Amino acid sequence: MKKILRSCRGISLIEILVALLITGVLTAAIFRIYVNQHHNWIIQDSVIEMQQNARAAVDELTRQIRQTGYQLPNGLSPLEAYNTDPDTIVIHYNGEECDAPIEHAMPQPSAELRCDGHDVSCFYIGQLAYIWDPDAGEGEFFEITQVQTASSHIQHNTSALSKCYPKGSVILSLNRVKFYIDRSDTLHPKLMVQFGAFPPQIYAEDITDLQFTYTLKNGLSVSAPPVAADVREIAVSVTARTHNPDVEFGDNPYRFETYRSNVYLRNLGS
Repeated sequence: MKKILRSCRGISLIEILVALLITGVLTAAIFRIYVNQHHNWIIQDSVIEMQQNARAAVDELTRQIRQTGYQLPNGLSPLEAYNTDPDTIVIHYNGEECDAPIEHAMPQPSAELRCDGHDVSCFYIGQLAYIWDPDAGEGEFFEITQVQTASSHIQHNTSALSKCYPKGSVILSLNRVKFYIDRSDTLHPKLMVQFGAFPPQIYAEDITDLQFTYTLKNGLSVSAPPVAADVREIAVSVTARTHNPDVEFGDNPYRFETYRSNVYLRNLGS
């Protein structure tokens, strides 16, 4: 019995160290796999978000630009193009088809607009409306400060209008939409949209570039058209960037993707 007990040996220190080494190698391998998978998941999620932002931006730009020039009065440019790199565009169109003629000539430019007998309930405070003189073939935008539905009177910023408009001039609820890139936050530039006189809003995050190419009725492509009414097609290019940097990239640790769309301006002639 004593001989049997003496032959029962324990685990040596070397065996323990070997076991610890194997366990450490396996743990390190598993942790490395986890880190790689987690990193790939973060990058993939960031790429998906970038693609969604870019696609949403292109879709909205395409939708708005396609309406350029719809039912505009004579003398109003359908768009304003600024080759500012990134570019800026302002488009005009009649989207609500709300209008009312004034029945009394304005005694002075600061006078209220009297549309007696006409429905002005479709206008609202803060709206950027357009007043058009059909005899002179000209007009201008102004901001509505008050709408008196009962009396059919519309008031405006007293310094907004440049002249006294005659009887028969028409107030139109035209849409004025502006798109541009805000780079005030250099890490996260944004695509901004501004409707009328209202403050600009963020439409899409992490949009680094916005470019427009204008094809004229003579087939020439330019970065800024000399005459807006001659534009027949607009090529839109939007570049988006991932929100988070990728540490595996070098000096520029972001991923970029560019989306493009060509928009035919059906309201500006054939």
